[in-house]
Amino acid sequence: MAEVLEFNEMFFTNFEPKMKNRYIMEIDGIQSYLIKTANRPSINFETVKLDHINTYRKLQGKGEWQDIEITLYDPIVPSGAQQVMEWVRLGYESLTGRKGYADFYKKDIDFYMLGPVGDKIEQWKLKGAFIASANFNDLDFSSNDPADISLTLSYDYAILEF
Repeated sequence: MAEVLEFNEMFFTNFEPKMKNRYIMEIDGIQSYLIKTANRPSINFETVKLDHINTYRKLQGKGEWQDIEITLYDPIVPSGAQQVMEWVRLGYESLTGRKGYADFYKKDIDFYMLGPVGDKIEQWKLKGAFIASANFNDLDFSSNDPADISLTLSYDYAILEF
């Protein structure tokens, strides 16, 4: 016999969606209003296969947090390029070739999604983040687009606080 759905399962339930354009990212040393685009954290898990006769079963293996991509505006003042290079120099100094201790160049990042009135409705904390790559991007005489900087950030793990 067919199952009859309850009223609350059948009809629309009103909700307020999280919007992609309402967020703020706080990185020590980089002005938060320079951050134009960003990814939320994502995690992938290895698969562990346990063999048994002519079949196997799968288990979840180690998790690996995936790098995130962010794009920064690069204004004249304060210079986005200068802020990025100050972070880069904590881990690698071009003039001397010296590397920095992880304690110097790894940062904790707070990432907030905002509600319609500016309230913090979701918080991610990225632990041990560092610049995996920095691209100061192209310039073009035929373009009216503002200059920007692309960063790839690696991090140890992420915590969804709320």
